[in-house]
Amino acid sequence: MEILILDDNVEFCNSMQDIVRSFGYSTVAFHHTTDGLNYIKADPNKISLVFLDIEFGNDDPLTGIDVLGILRHNYPFIPVVMITGRGTISIAVKATKLGAINFIEKSILNKEKIREVLDSCLKLDIQEDDETIRKFLMGNGIVAKSDAMLDIGRLIIRFGRTDLNVLLTGETGTGKSLIAKAIHNVSRQRTGPFITVDIPNIPRDLFQSELFGHVKGAFSGAFDTKRGLFHEANHGTLFLDEIGDLSLDLQSNLFIPVDEKIIRKVGSVQSEEIDLRFVSATDRDLVKMMEEGKYREQLFHRLRECEINIPPLKERREDVPDIVNYYVQLHNEYYKTEKYFTPSSLEYLALKEWKGNVRELINIVHIALQTIDEDRIEIPILDKIVSSQNHSQSNGRNKHDAQPRHSLKEDLAVVDKVNIENALRENNGNVSKTAALLGVSRETLHIKIRKYGIETQKYRKTNR
Repeated sequence: MEILILDDNVEFCNSMQDIVRSFGYSTVAFHHTTDGLNYIKADPNKISLVFLDIEFGNDDPLTGIDVLGILRHNYPFIPVVMITGRGTISIAVKATKLGAINFIEKSILNKEKIREVLDSCLKLDIQEDDETIRKFLMGNGIVAKSDAMLDIGRLIIRFGRTDLNVLLTGETGTGKSLIAKAIHNVSRQRTGPFITVDIPNIPRDLFQSELFGHVKGAFSGAFDTKRGLFHEANHGTLFLDEIGDLSLDLQSNLFIPVDEKIIRKVGSVQSEEIDLRFVSATDRDLVKMMEEGKYREQLFHRLRECEINIPPLKERREDVPDIVNYYVQLHNEYYKTEKYFTPSSLEYLALKEWKGNVRELINIVHIALQTIDEDRIEIPILDKIVSSQNHSQSNGRNKHDAQPRHSLKEDLAVVDKVNIENALRENNGNVSKTAALLGVSRETLHIKIRKYGIETQKYRKTNR
């Protein structure tokens, strides 16, 4: 773990290195931006954190903001802390929007402050060993152990702690909404709101009003001033789900908000600044749509500063047994049952094609758990459910829909609660350590603890 200090003040760099080394970290310092960038380029993976000055001497062609932009574009996984001798709010805001995870003035920089900065920043530096990534994914409701999904987990962490806009692509049912929320949970916006825009379900004539809000009297029926989804997501993440379904004529409405973070309510002449990160998702081929003139290239490039392509379930069959058993555990805990899938039935499910991916698999598991009376779930009866489900889908209906089912939203809430309780148990009831393990802030975890009525004290071991 190496900390890089990039500042043209030699004396300051020496002092910083002495302090950082006293905490057990290896450090390297450079006084010219070119030297620092060349060092990072040679082996970016060994840099755990960069302390970066805002201003450099006249002989240096780049400013700290220039270097920050380069680092965020080329090495988004490296956290950057900006330091300055004369900071201003405007510079701090600009640095933060570019992806700096902290901004501090030299006048308040002492040994204790540096310790606080290192502790807070390096908590985001989640180690990338397989077990830690698996736990991180599990903490966000994503059950996986395949190499493909562990790589996705690493991308979530690396892209998540930048301010770059992320485009999630992949077939329907692969879990794009869960991945979007995981990105939010490791970002600087994690203490802010996570707002989903369900693009296909917003009426065309209400699109601008829903996203931008409107002022009273802006149009017929606008009896009051209304906040839009951009306002609701301010200081957080706006998740544009099914962005490929947005019609061509409406796409240009997003250019300025995404690019400049400026919006204007319908009927207003007053512009407003917003501070949020955009995560978008689609199962469509946007490149092909651009070639056919159905998608605007300007919007595509604005939304796709980073891309994560989620593999279909058939390309990670080794995840199927864990996914099934995970939801079986949730079902048993919720309904106080002891049901289980036999090894052969798990193998049977792993060999299926799953055109609907994880969503389809979970649906089959739900139906089996709630319609099969026996605790032991085996291939013959499971095959009937799968065949019946496929047949009913081909006829546009599902005869199992009449069966009482625990909704996916409710199941995910149970998932969330079980994850938190398991993490609390593992960390002896320590909320800070639990938050770090789950990849969320203390504030977010406290909100969830209250929401689910979790008693943290019962997970604290006492010495008697």
